[in-house]
Amino acid sequence: MKLLFASDSFKGTLSSEQIIRLLTETAEKIFPGCETSGVPIADGGEGTVDAVIAVTKGSLRKVKVHGPLMEETEASYGVFHGDSAIIEMASASGLPMVPTEKRNPLNTTTYGTGELIKDALDQGYRKLSIAIGGSATNDGGMGAMRALGVRFLDADGAELSGCGADLEKVAKIDMSGLHPAVAEAEITVMCDVNNPLTGPDGATYTFGKQKGGTPEILDQLEAGMKHYAQVMRENGMDVEQMAGAGAAGGLGAALCGYLHASLKSGIETVLDLINFDGLLEGTDLVVTGEGRIDWQSAFGKVPSGIGLRCKNHGVPAVAIVGGMGDGAEKIYEFGVDSIMSTINGAMDIEEALDRAEELYRGAAERTFRLIRAGMEIGKKA
Repeated sequence: MKLLFASDSFKGTLSSEQIIRLLTETAEKIFPGCETSGVPIADGGEGTVDAVIAVTKGSLRKVKVHGPLMEETEASYGVFHGDSAIIEMASASGLPMVPTEKRNPLNTTTYGTGELIKDALDQGYRKLSIAIGGSATNDGGMGAMRALGVRFLDADGAELSGCGADLEKVAKIDMSGLHPAVAEAEITVMCDVNNPLTGPDGATYTFGKQKGGTPEILDQLEAGMKHYAQVMRENGMDVEQMAGAGAAGGLGAALCGYLHASLKSGIETVLDLINFDGLLEGTDLVVTGEGRIDWQSAFGKVPSGIGLRCKNHGVPAVAIVGGMGDGAEKIYEFGVDSIMSTINGAMDIEEALDRAEELYRGAAERTFRLIRAGMEIGKKA
């Protein structure tokens, strides 16, 4: 019997690696002599770089960059296969990097993310995957593009710094200095939202409030973003209504418009990078999961991505989860055959978190014993 373990982490309690260990130990107890393997999985959010380089035997490259408020900081990205790099924009332009009292999307920039992309290109990497969740920014990607050599000029010809407040000031875009390696690069943007750049469902009004935007600030940014989109359009980049353009405060629009990147689901990108389909060859069962499964899990989360790949290869999949919410059963449509919760009785959240490893081990044993019972029934049928 060959088992493959591919679960997301349980945020704040169990890492993917810990989950693999618990599943391996429990599987060997219930199925002595079984063959097991495990891969850490993430869906394009936190932990994506670590998951990919762990499976691909890659490494981290540390770089000095500028954070969301142009403060000097250090960020890292993953490199693997000799020609590939994976970048999490949150490591250079993430919301947690900005103290709560300083959060204002008029002032933040994606410049540091551009510095990571530039460094990867300078180092010779030509296959870039960029995860763009968790940003502190609403600058339309100007900061990142400025780090890559694009110049944004105001009506007087002065160069703008590329923060949110500059959106309304852009009069001309000079792309003559764009990093030459962009023309040779294959860039994938890991994005699981469909928001356009502007409008009620756009970058500003959907995500700006959580980045510190007041109603007045959001109105200013939206007007600026519409103006910026028009200037982009005048330069041959009609991305305003493109699905995903509004991701990361408009960074999605910039990466597609200036760098000709393609947008792709985060979990699908990760599964392709680690050759998950190849790992399914000869596998009898896959165990996946996440901290909480509900209706949202069917939209670009780890269980749905894993489940669909398993369904396409005719491999059964089960999910062990920390908790279940409304609509969790929708995951059955995506190739996951069963859900097992780690919670085994009435308890408050603090107790569940404190006992996370013990509870997970118990759920794993219940899962494998049920599978073993099913196999016995099958033999008698």
